[in-house]
Amino acid sequence: MRKLLLFSTIIIVGIIFIARLFYLQVYNKDRYNIHKDNAIKKVFVYPKRGYVYDRNGDLLVANQSSYDVMVIPSKVKPLDTLEFCNLLKIDTSEFKKKLRKARVYSPWLPSPLLKHLAKEDYAALQEKMRKFEGFYIQKRAIRSYQTTIGANVLGDIGEVNEFNINKDSYYQMGDLIGKQGIEISYEKTLRGQKGIKFIQKDYLNRDIGPYKEGLNDTLPVPGKDITITIDSKLQEYGELLMQNKRGGIVAIEPSTGEILAMISAPTYNPNLLVGRERSKNFTVLYNDTIARPLYDRGLQAMYPPGSPFKTLNALIGLQEGVVNPNEKFSCSMGYRYGNRKMGCHAHRSPANMNLGIYESCNAYFANVYRRVIDNFETPGVGMDAWSEHVKSFGLGNYLNNDLSVGQPGKVPSSRTYNAAYGKSRWSTTYTLSNAIGQGEILATPIQLANLSAAIANRGHYFTPHIIKHIENDTLPSNFTTAKHTTIDKTHFEPVVQGMRDVYTKGTAKYVQIPGIEICGKTGTAENYTKINGKRTQLTDHSIFVAFAPMDNPKIAIAVFVENGYWGSRFAGKIASLMIEKYIKGDITRTDLETWILNHTLEHEYDKPLSGQPFDINGDAQIMLKSDYDKQHNSILN
Repeated sequence: MRKLLLFSTIIIVGIIFIARLFYLQVYNKDRYNIHKDNAIKKVFVYPKRGYVYDRNGDLLVANQSSYDVMVIPSKVKPLDTLEFCNLLKIDTSEFKKKLRKARVYSPWLPSPLLKHLAKEDYAALQEKMRKFEGFYIQKRAIRSYQTTIGANVLGDIGEVNEFNINKDSYYQMGDLIGKQGIEISYEKTLRGQKGIKFIQKDYLNRDIGPYKEGLNDTLPVPGKDITITIDSKLQEYGELLMQNKRGGIVAIEPSTGEILAMISAPTYNPNLLVGRERSKNFTVLYNDTIARPLYDRGLQAMYPPGSPFKTLNALIGLQEGVVNPNEKFSCSMGYRYGNRKMGCHAHRSPANMNLGIYESCNAYFANVYRRVIDNFETPGVGMDAWSEHVKSFGLGNYLNNDLSVGQPGKVPSSRTYNAAYGKSRWSTTYTLSNAIGQGEILATPIQLANLSAAIANRGHYFTPHIIKHIENDTLPSNFTTAKHTTIDKTHFEPVVQGMRDVYTKGTAKYVQIPGIEICGKTGTAENYTKINGKRTQLTDHSIFVAFAPMDNPKIAIAVFVENGYWGSRFAGKIASLMIEKYIKGDITRTDLETWILNHTLEHEYDKPLSGQPFDINGDAQIMLKSDYDKQHNSILN
């Protein structure tokens, strides 16, 4: 009986094995997946990341070799920990911590134990690597910046996080990915495609050579080189002019929408975010909540646009037919409505549109704005019509560009005031500050530069963008298709002439550039914040928008200088110098240049409270100077 039971058991087990093998060979529809075969070692080969050039062909970003010590925790054998740590130049506690982190991630997949090994350390370690099973050295390319400028434009690359890995299966622990700037905007273009080698293992888990003689191996596909629209010489000059100041500059080529310069101040050297010091330097930059060097003021800071916005109100008034260029309005040091008064500086009166623009008359534009809103059956309908005109110039939205960060700004509508005062419980005078760019409207420097480009083009603009050329590829049509405003082309000439006269006889007459017909508009944005719940006025922001030449313009620009007093004091001078640098290549107004380089605004920023860029809710972001750690200045330009 026992012999029969044993014999039956053997027969049954044999039948089960045969049936299972028959199923796997004949009926199983699942294809063999080499990537899931634990007997095959997978080694990734990283591609060359694409190079970055400026619009003139100057190399800005290249690559350099880096060596990472990788670990597969399940393969680690007992080792001389002290010797290994001495070779890596880390202590044993750090080693154990990193090994534990790698094991938590995956016992079977490779994880970086130590990144960016120095070349001399790599040579010493490579000779003894055979002694440490489960560890190997992986070569990869990291960025090598050929410049010290444009950190906010170029961005940087860093190690992927859990979110990146879950979002895109291409990445695994230890991979590098674009974190900021063009590196993140064009990550898939620049990164290329990883190659892979499959290594056969024996029953003792030792490498015995390529699997199927490398038949399944793939070669890496290099990333594509890109050319960006930035003029590196203009970018460098703008960063020089903005030293010891805070703010943003954006310059655009009106005929294409290509961004010529995009300055955010203060800035930092992009080389700080490369190699083993990246994490430490990033932490210092990130924790600087006063100067905020990682905050791109050209794209993210939302300011009241101030007097440059008057040009748009003039265009809306002409389009709606409520004013003509020759009609005059009186100004008695301001505009009275009810028992209130909107102040204005001294100038000739009455003012027509031309004088109103070049002398920046508040009373003139208060009259025009009221006529626009009151030209409709209700203030709400008028406000919505006005709002649509404003939005057609690219204000109040993200512009649908290829930049990694941005803010939409703010353009009020009837809903804004219905929410604040109640439906039909407000009138035009409640919103009168919009007439001079001081009301509920907020704009970023790139939006104001785009407004300037739209006026320069007499009614259309191209989406501002940073990419000029991609190797073996074409640009998206979004960047090459003109966007038209709601203002007829015939209405632009009076406004353009007014902006020209700002330079010839108006508020910017002292910052003229010989030989260049510049059209511009100064702006002084009032700067308020709340201190202990009380609305308090701080030093005004200096704003300037311009384009040049007057006909067939080559550059449109917006300059914001925080706490810069008034438009022509800082922003106007900087805009004129930037325009001359781009068009002529040399500077003739060395007096303006010397003044800008020798004047700082650090004394303004050292005050207990200095005006910060407005956040998305329109409230100033307040930081106490006492919280600022002076050591941060050591790594800022």
